[in-house]
Formats: sequence, C-alpha cells, structure tokens
Amino acid sequence: KGFPHDLVNALFARGGEDDLWRLVQKAKSLKEFLETDDGANLLVAYRRAHNIVRIEEKKDSERYSGKVDENLFSRDEERELWISLNEVEQANPSKPDMAEFDQVLSVLAKLRRPVDRFFDEITVNCDDSDLRKNRLRLLSEIASCLNRVADFSKIEGGER
Repeated sequence: KGFPHDLVNALFARGGEDDLWRLVQKAKSLKEFLETDDGANLLVAYRRAHNIVRIEEKKDSERYSGKVDENLFSRDEERELWISLNEVEQANPSKPDMAEFDQVLSVLAKLRRPVDRFFDEITVNCDDSDLRKNRLRLLSEIASCLNRVADFSKIEGGER
C-alpha cells in the first residue's frame, strides 16, 4: 500500500522473492533510490541502452546479448564501464536480504558516472563492425545488470 505498482511489479518480475514484506521494503528502497539524481539518471540510461540495443537487434536481425570482448575495447570509457558493471555483478547476490539489497542499490549508484561518460564519449554505431557489435553487447549488459536487481523495463518514468 502506498507504493507505486510499477516498482512492486519490477521487483516481482525479477523473481526469487517469496516474502511479501521484504518485497515491499525493497520497493521502498528502490523508490528512494530512483528519487536520487543517480537513480533517476540510471533509469534514463537503462532506457537509452535498452532502446538502442532493441532497435539495432531488429535492424540487424541479430541478438546482442553475447559475451563482451574486453580485448576489443579501444577507449577508456568502455573499460571503465565494464569494470563498474562487473562490480555490480559481484555485489548482487541471487536473493539479497534487505541489507544486501540496499548495498546493491548503493553500488548501482556508482554506475551513473561511467554510463554517462560512455554515452557522452562513445559512438556505438561506428564503422568497425566488430567494435560496434561489442559496444552493443556492452549496452545490453547495462540493461541486463540493472534487470538483475529489478526489471527496469516495468518502471514508469516521471516524478515519484
């Protein structure tokens, strides 16, 4: 009660949570996170990454959810983002309790700067086909990483 349904749906869709009280507490924490600048900007970045990948997959008739090849990174922004994504992955247990969930959100906040830098400095659709595919996989990994916390595609935009 009193929580936006989209946040509860986003957490419920992730699965692995059978305790309603804990689900509501996580929704409260997620709501508070999304009300911060870092959280709001990550939601925008999620949508941007998700939409770019979806459009390119449709255009190319190819999936970009494969393994990211670190050897293809040509820019520091790619490396920085990859390192940050791996830190989030390591901090995200499969069924986090409340303390762990809050910690995961704290680590997610650290993604904002590398994600912003990536979008500001990197041209995803470059001429080099292998580099382009790798960058699309990296964008796909942003969405996948956030979706391991909650299904961000179910979160509506706007002020909370």
